[in-house]
Amino acid sequence: MFVLQDVSLQFGGRYLLDDVAWQVREADRVALIGGNGVGKSTLMKIIAGQLTPDAGNVSAPKGSTFGYLPQDGITFEGRSLMDEVRSVFAEILNTEKELRALEERLASVDESDPDYENLLKRYGSLQENFRARDGFRIDAEISRVLGGLGFSQQDHEKACEKFSGGWQMRIALAKLLLRRPSLLLLDEPTNHLDLEARDWMKEYLSDYPSAIVLVSHDRFFLDEVVKRCTELFGGKLTDYHGNFSFYEKERDRRYEVLLEQKRRQDEEIEKIERFIERFRYKATKATQVQSRVKQLEKIERIVIPPPPPEVRFSFPDPPRSGKLVMELNEIHKSYGDNHVLRGVDFSLERGERIALVGVNGAGKSTLMRIMAEQEEFQGERTLGYKVDLGFFAQDQRSVLDPSHTVLQSIESVCPIDMVPRLRSLLGCFLFRGDDVYKKVAVLSGGERSRLALARMLLQPYNLLLLDEPTNHLDIVAQKVLLNALQSFAGTIVFVSHDRHFIEQLATSVVEVQDGVARRFSGTYQDYIYEKIKLGETVGEADGVRWTTVHETDEAIDQLPMPTNASTKEATPADNEREARRRSYAEQQQLQREFTKRKRYLEKQIGSLEAALEEQEEQVASYEEQMADPSFYDDFEKASEVTQTYQALKGKVEQDYASWESLQEDLLLLLEEDPSAS
Repeated sequence: MFVLQDVSLQFGGRYLLDDVAWQVREADRVALIGGNGVGKSTLMKIIAGQLTPDAGNVSAPKGSTFGYLPQDGITFEGRSLMDEVRSVFAEILNTEKELRALEERLASVDESDPDYENLLKRYGSLQENFRARDGFRIDAEISRVLGGLGFSQQDHEKACEKFSGGWQMRIALAKLLLRRPSLLLLDEPTNHLDLEARDWMKEYLSDYPSAIVLVSHDRFFLDEVVKRCTELFGGKLTDYHGNFSFYEKERDRRYEVLLEQKRRQDEEIEKIERFIERFRYKATKATQVQSRVKQLEKIERIVIPPPPPEVRFSFPDPPRSGKLVMELNEIHKSYGDNHVLRGVDFSLERGERIALVGVNGAGKSTLMRIMAEQEEFQGERTLGYKVDLGFFAQDQRSVLDPSHTVLQSIESVCPIDMVPRLRSLLGCFLFRGDDVYKKVAVLSGGERSRLALARMLLQPYNLLLLDEPTNHLDIVAQKVLLNALQSFAGTIVFVSHDRHFIEQLATSVVEVQDGVARRFSGTYQDYIYEKIKLGETVGEADGVRWTTVHETDEAIDQLPMPTNASTKEATPADNEREARRRSYAEQQQLQREFTKRKRYLEKQIGSLEAALEEQEEQVASYEEQMADPSFYDDFEKASEVTQTYQALKGKVEQDYASWESLQEDLLLLLEEDPSAS
């Protein structure tokens, strides 16, 4: 268990952490939640020992190890990718090196030599140690992790300095995962990962044997990975025992409860104050008045924290375009021998919201640049009637004037009717307070990207091409952007690795793969379902891991029709197709029942864990009272508290037994997972 004890830290005259007490248990999956600048990264650095608090300390079990991944700033050079990652296992590799040296010596030493037996014992001891630490699986595990994070086999011998900044962070993440520290601290680990790598990462972390604390702005990732959310607000930490969706609902519920408690307290205070005011000068009521005054002084006033500001943004009304917005015919694009796009045909109609998906390097950004006519290509690109195009690229920040302040830069493109709301909009894009007076020249890369996106969205385009618009935005800013795009009257084509963003916005999906663009109608979930039906490998659908599925409904429907169809008699082909259809339907039903049962057990376990934590806190409170020497001065009260304590202890034991039973049921259920067969 990792424990923060009375930790405080001030920065710029305000408390980022104010007398914080917090703990992370073994195998916890915790998300730190909070707006930009509240101190999440600072807290992680304190836990990792990279920053010393003004007061308090962090304690951990003896022998514990910490692994911290910052948001950026890590680079590697001087070694190949494989050598750099293998350095994590330096101690085991030294053992392997000594084993090889001993093998050579044993081969050259006669069995009658006095040193032979000692060498043999040493060799046996080292070999057992090497085997116990999985030394024989090192290269296989490295290949698995590198492959999951998107590195190809050809990348293994590539020099680290040849990888870009995002891939450098993937190298750092790979080394950290392979080290397997007792507490894994991840600050925005998905920032540089595509959808496939995020899916792999989600599964890897779900099976991680030790504790994890992470910060992420990817809602889908948080919902799938974490079991506890801890909100940092006003220097205090508040725990919510559930995933991010649970946190949002529970936070709102607690806020409503607090409002109701505040209302009742205000009514009680008003009642007491009226009594005091009414009888203040009556001698016969002096005792009661004094009693009410003391009662009033003892009341701990409930303070309602300000609700998060509701920032809404709407686009300027764009001119209406023609029905056909854009058409691409036989688009080819190559970089030397690398043929990125091969004869892509693509049409776009007014009002569509299309997500481009595909692995990193498949050509999504290239296709976007071709659509924006910012890339040379072979083929034909036709723009529709009255189409006014706005393009946000990943390097769009380069078009900003470095001499302008943030406010000047945004004012130069802002419509007059938006000026009164400009500061709120900038706050949504994380430019708050004096940040608006910063020069563009001193902004970080992420800040410039946010500013470039805000500038583009203020202009009346009727076609938006957005390449990774949610990068560098926190969850609140993503929500504002998503709401605005959902109500946008024009047409949108976008690239994103944020699953929640795609699911909420896309009305069609275009998959770019092997130089070809394939269109799938419907939402992202519809796209996943179609991929499953086509028997193609996908990441996940409704929480269930799928691999290649052969001969699903659509494939079965494409089997040759029977030659004697006019007789309406079933042929062997008919029977085979019907049998396969029934088998597939039964498999789907089994999978749905499995998923439903699994979610029920997980919900019950989560509820019990929350109840047990509350009960354990109550037990600790009673034990603290009973440890007080004056506790038994009042025998009746002490007896009552002792009985309550014993009853509570019994309830805790009973709930732990129920929890263990549910855990056993879940383990048995997981062994019967239909998707594993």
